[in-house]
Amino acid sequence: MDSFFLLVPAAILFTALACAIFIWAVKHDQFEDLERQGHNILFDDEEPKQEETDACKSQYRLEPEEKEGK
Repeated sequence: MDSFFLLVPAAILFTALACAIFIWAVKHDQFEDLERQGHNILFDDEEPKQEETDACKSQYRLEPEEKEGK
């Protein structure tokens, strides 16, 4: 019975604290856009494509093969 006098006020205090935190979150628009964060995880931003430089173009250029019959 002694623990009853401790647990009931603790439960009331915990419930009041949880309600206060929830009301604060609603007033500060924490629940306005619930979908955006989920989409940010799933879909990454596209990385900008790198421009080719002259050195890069010449490095992978294949010369046409010469025919033996010429």
